[in-house]
Amino acid sequence: MSRRGRVTIGVLVGVFLLFTLLGWGVQAWTDWLWFDEVRYTQVFTGVLLTRLLLFLAVGLGLAAFVGGNLWLAYRLRPKLRPHSLEQATLERYRMLLTPRIGTWISLTAVVLGLFAGLSAQGRWSQWLLFRNGGDFGVKDPEFGIDVGFYVFQLPFWRYLLGVGFTAVVLALIGALAVHYIFGGVRLQGVGDRMTNAARAHLSTLVAVFVLLKAVAYVLDRRAMLLEYNEGAKLYGAGYADVNALLPAKEILAYISVVVAIAIIVFSNAVMRNLVWPGISLALLGVSAVAIGGIYPWAVQTFEVKPSARDKEAPYIQRSIDATRNAFDISEVQTEGYAASNLVPPASLATDTSVVPNVRLLDPQLVSETYTQLQQVRGFYDFGPKLDIDRYSVENKTSDYVVGVREINYGELTDQQNNWINRHTVYTHGYGLVAAPANQVVCGGQPYFVSGFLGEKAQEACSSQAEQIPASQPRIYYGERMQPDDYAIVGQTSADKDVEFDRPTPTTGGEQYYTYTGEGGVEIGSFTRRLLYSIKEQETNFLLSEAVNDNSKLLYVRNPRDRVEKVAPFLTLDGDPYPAVVGGKIQWIIDGYTTAATYPYAERINLQQETTDELTNRGTFQLARENVNYMRNSVKATVDAYDGTVRLYEFDDGDPVLKAWNKAFGGDLVLPKSAIPADLAAHFRYPADMFKVQRNLLTKFHVTNPGDFYSGQDFWQVPNVPDAPDSGQKQPPYYLFTQFPNQDAPRFQLTSAVTPNGRQNLAALISGSYVDGRPKLEVLELPDQTRISGPVQVHQQMTNNATIRTELNLLSSNQAQVQYGNLLSLPFGNGMLYVEPVYVKSNQQDAYPLLQKVLLSYGDGGSYVVLANNVSDGIKQLVEQGKRAGQGTTPPPGGETPPPSGGTPTSPSPTASPGASSPPASADLAAATQRVQAAIAEVKAAQASGDFERYGRALKALDEAITAFQQAQQGNPSGTSSGNPPATPTPSGGG
Repeated sequence: MSRRGRVTIGVLVGVFLLFTLLGWGVQAWTDWLWFDEVRYTQVFTGVLLTRLLLFLAVGLGLAAFVGGNLWLAYRLRPKLRPHSLEQATLERYRMLLTPRIGTWISLTAVVLGLFAGLSAQGRWSQWLLFRNGGDFGVKDPEFGIDVGFYVFQLPFWRYLLGVGFTAVVLALIGALAVHYIFGGVRLQGVGDRMTNAARAHLSTLVAVFVLLKAVAYVLDRRAMLLEYNEGAKLYGAGYADVNALLPAKEILAYISVVVAIAIIVFSNAVMRNLVWPGISLALLGVSAVAIGGIYPWAVQTFEVKPSARDKEAPYIQRSIDATRNAFDISEVQTEGYAASNLVPPASLATDTSVVPNVRLLDPQLVSETYTQLQQVRGFYDFGPKLDIDRYSVENKTSDYVVGVREINYGELTDQQNNWINRHTVYTHGYGLVAAPANQVVCGGQPYFVSGFLGEKAQEACSSQAEQIPASQPRIYYGERMQPDDYAIVGQTSADKDVEFDRPTPTTGGEQYYTYTGEGGVEIGSFTRRLLYSIKEQETNFLLSEAVNDNSKLLYVRNPRDRVEKVAPFLTLDGDPYPAVVGGKIQWIIDGYTTAATYPYAERINLQQETTDELTNRGTFQLARENVNYMRNSVKATVDAYDGTVRLYEFDDGDPVLKAWNKAFGGDLVLPKSAIPADLAAHFRYPADMFKVQRNLLTKFHVTNPGDFYSGQDFWQVPNVPDAPDSGQKQPPYYLFTQFPNQDAPRFQLTSAVTPNGRQNLAALISGSYVDGRPKLEVLELPDQTRISGPVQVHQQMTNNATIRTELNLLSSNQAQVQYGNLLSLPFGNGMLYVEPVYVKSNQQDAYPLLQKVLLSYGDGGSYVVLANNVSDGIKQLVEQGKRAGQGTTPPPGGETPPPSGGTPTSPSPTASPGASSPPASADLAAATQRVQAAIAEVKAAQASGDFERYGRALKALDEAITAFQQAQQGNPSGTSSGNPPATPTPSGGG
């Protein structure tokens, strides 16, 4: 190569290294500034130093070992080589390598060491657990070794063993190549094919490889407790493994040691050739196949399979116990629930713990309603799914559907979406909006609570509710933030605020604001601006007057991303939720510690187990991670205003969290005692943890190994009730309610399960906090229960002839019916099902309105009603129950018979009340005409596509039906206390 070519290549390599190192440097510097802002620099330095040390230790170690063996092979080259065509051919390579042999060996070693170091630095988490892990206090059932060895020690030992194998193999291949090139190993010519020095060198490397294989057999014996057992269809060593494979691996370990010794001795001291070492290696291979393969196969085939149920029973029991311990389901409280009552009891009408708290608002469906009614500006958004929390107002606790009004940069107009506006003007959202989950107003709208927004909410439709104050309602950190949605705040322009804050409630103008929080990285200096200009590849950091001495840069603004960056060892729940704590809006994120090496525990894929209908519709999808241990060990919070991150210990007995806390100085996670009481009041059972536990309980509620092996009592999670063919699982739902085995209403996460392969109800599983501790409870129904499961109940309710007619009226070419959460509520030794029915117009910007409520009691088909609200539905169910108690067959679909007999009439607006018999009076005739006119108006409103008119028409139809029913009962006034007052009030909760 010419001198100019060498210079050109040198310049290109230099430029590449410059930009690479510059990029790494900028990233490291900005990361340090960010960690310094959130006050978690020990995480940055701890991870960085660990990565660097592993890179150097493993990289240099492998480079030194391989390079040393290459140099040794060169030093052991023969001084004289016999003449042959082969050696003549190799002479040109020797002439090329010999003058710079040190450079070639060093370059090879450095390249290999570089790749080894890059691989090793990714094992920083294994090393930190290896160094800081302790005991679990639980011993494995086979060897009696503490589980901590498997979780903390075994993974890193196996990695080091892999590095050892790699180093030996590379050194062996490299040494063989050097020996061949320099004549130590020959394929042609007279005399020995290998010199004594080359034979000693290569045989020693082979012996080291075999010794490493002996170590591998020892570790494999421990690792067998983690592998899948085909015989029992569970994880962990089974009968054939324990009685055949474990002894086989122990024997093979001893044989490997003997073979290693034989290779060294026979090849160098006794025989001085490779025959006996080759025979030894062949015998090792034969032994591995015969002892380690054929013998265990024979035991499994001829001894275990004919009586697998009995042979595998002790090992199935091990897996059951380990799985229940590893996923914290060993103390689940299981109680039988006969559900023998199929008739609605009269106590439904007077209940104060279940019926008044029935949740009607579906957080997925009403997100559109929140956006349309509380959006204020087009660039605000509440996301595709809201959250459920509970608040106490006037000493009464109930569910609230909450949402945060965030900036959605994707909704900025072309004029708004320039760099100045995007990053310096539209910097934050405003307000947490809440509505009681069991109340609706204005023909089906949420009853928005004021006080969150600083102004009255929806004054035209609702009176002002009790205030839940938020002293700082601004949202600088939220779920809608993307990685490139940074904000430059704190600056002023001519002593004026420049950040858009909110519309003025009275004048309709706009208010502006200047950020005063502690969050953000200061970028007032030229150096900082240059630094972030390079990082973001944006020259405006240097050129724009919007960036000045008072400016701060807010980035990593998604609460989940912030916690993930601060605590990279945690697996985070996919559903962060906001809460007003101490007057501030805080994001609460559940953090899990996981492991994949808990002996005998079932291994699951987190992504697969937590995916359901809501995944990626307002909840984050978890990564594909195989685990067999999981704890909700951390509750993390992120301040929506200043981005402050706090990690609170929640499971104070988790050894994995203790190891991580120790690894980062012991003060990374705040102790459980530091959790504020008003924050703890908003903790809820985490959704993803519950899904994993629920799915495991579908099998592992069976604790008898024989019954487990047969699998006859397994359960399954039902599909979405209104879309069973979608294949998506029904999500669990949060409720503030009381189950029969509970002494008071609780805020709990609940899910129904059905028998495997069938659709009737098998059990209800709920998770809640009692005295600050998680508690799982199972209400198990008898095997032969008549109670239908969610899918069956939805089909039975919506396929009822009368109800189907009413639902068809609600839906048309101009509107569609949407179904909310189907709630399964145990009550009165029976089962109450409640499913809200929404109607959404096909008009642009329309939103769903709650119009009806489906209710069912008993087996799902005998007692079904479609009512205007829960109160009316409960009354109709109770009335049906009374008639059943009098020996009268309950009419289908909620038909209400007249008090003195005759033809029943339906409350449905689709049937003419006067069709069955002529009106008995002028008042009844007038009421009939009023209903018919109202029906005509509903149809006209549907045809017009005017959704507001449609809502008014439905309301008028409800009033007309009420007046008709009163006229039937001899009440000519057509009025009652049940009619809607002049000012609408919340309804639906009873």
